[in-house]
Amino acid sequence: MASAALRERQAPIKDGYKSDPSSAVVTLSSSGTLDSSSITCKIDTGKQISQAKQKIAGLHQKAGGDDPEISGELCSGDMLLEALVACAGVTLKAVATALDIPIQDGTVRAEGDLDFKGTMGVDRNAPVGFTAIRLSFELKLMDGIEVAEDKIEKLGKLTERYCVVLQTITKKPDLSVSLRGTHQSEPGIDKTLQWGQKS
Repeated sequence: MASAALRERQAPIKDGYKSDPSSAVVTLSSSGTLDSSSITCKIDTGKQISQAKQKIAGLHQKAGGDDPEISGELCSGDMLLEALVACAGVTLKAVATALDIPIQDGTVRAEGDLDFKGTMGVDRNAPVGFTAIRLSFELKLMDGIEVAEDKIEKLGKLTERYCVVLQTITKKPDLSVSLRGTHQSEPGIDKTLQWGQKS
């Protein structure tokens, strides 16, 4: 059974987190690059992942998943940070273009701290999800063009204000979750199981 195999794989990891709680705390990161050619942000991914025809979400290694460089599977926490980097990078480029701030190139980075004791059910008091996220930009402006400091401040404020992913993380949206499953209880008779809630 798949459930027994998963439990067997995760048991030593959970034991390790019980004996050394700090080993469950990791910082995930994502980065992207900007250039002067377009209003885009190129996300940096591993070789296997970049060669994949589609992105596949899987368990993080700290939860019993395979090495993403071999499997090509991404932890959804990594994907969330990628979405933040992409959205923030594109937003910053759009705002810079509107403000006539000439960006030659740049790097966007997001880091997020995560405690796997929460998501693995090892410690009910440990948080599930990121406890802190840091977003940063390193920009190189075109040589020979002066940009006033107040323009850079405006670039930062407007990027923060208009980045959809950043604002979604910052301001918790109304969220509903639903689950529906069907199976044949008898030949020709489907049974539906449902669950849902708003948070």
